[in-house]
Amino acid sequence: MMAYDDTNIFAKILRGEIPAYRVYEDDRTFAMLDIMPQSDGHTLVLPKSPAENLFDLDPDSATAVILSTQRVARAIQAAFSPDGMLLQQFNGTAAGQTVFHFHMHIVPRYENQPLRGHSRNMADSELLERHADKIRQALNDTA
Repeated sequence: MMAYDDTNIFAKILRGEIPAYRVYEDDRTFAMLDIMPQSDGHTLVLPKSPAENLFDLDPDSATAVILSTQRVARAIQAAFSPDGMLLQQFNGTAAGQTVFHFHMHIVPRYENQPLRGHSRNMADSELLERHADKIRQALNDTA
């Protein structure tokens, strides 16, 4: 097991050093669009506390991430009306983890539309901003 690396991109985003397409934030969690989305509305939810993976995550942060994931997923459902919702979480390089700060993927699924590759292609920034606005609006509508 590696020690948590506070220079990872998510740690920098949480410190405000790198911009992100924020959709939700509370005192324990932060949710943002994946800039290399597998589908429209693909969002990441992460704890603000440092945790490399599931095994490093403290119980209070785990609870907070699940509750925020559920809240954001409901907003994505309202904003995009996907046919289904895939939740993913990777632990370690062999499992596909590319950023070593625990995070949940909320991936909307649409009938007859294959997923784009994980961590492959950057999405258009204007499209991401429109998608973030739709999710934020849905969160406001359900608040």
